[in-house]
Amino acid sequence: MSKGLTKKAAEMLLNGGTLLSEHCPYCKGVRVMKDGHALCISCGREPEKKDIPKEKTQQGAKSTLEETLEKKLESISKELEQENNHEKQQEILKSINLLLETIEKIKKKQ
Repeated sequence: MSKGLTKKAAEMLLNGGTLLSEHCPYCKGVRVMKDGHALCISCGREPEKKDIPKEKTQQGAKSTLEETLEKKLESISKELEQENNHEKQQEILKSINLLLETIEKIKKKQ
């Protein structure tokens, strides 16, 4: 942990930032969030930012969202098969549960 990262994290906390309960996806370090910016105080990395394509129609967006969630569910299920760490398995199962709930809500609205 570098002094620069520690100082930046302290400044974020003093200016209204919060400690995140989720650890860093890269090094399992502690993260601080301020204004949508998450900083790991161990490695300094941030989660990857991905652009979400916008759909022209509301109906198209729903079906695309549902397809995306189903692809993600398939991907996470494969990750669960490979994982041996019990804690990581629990995190993956929570993600799967949230995906299933979201897909069900989307189907009810259609």
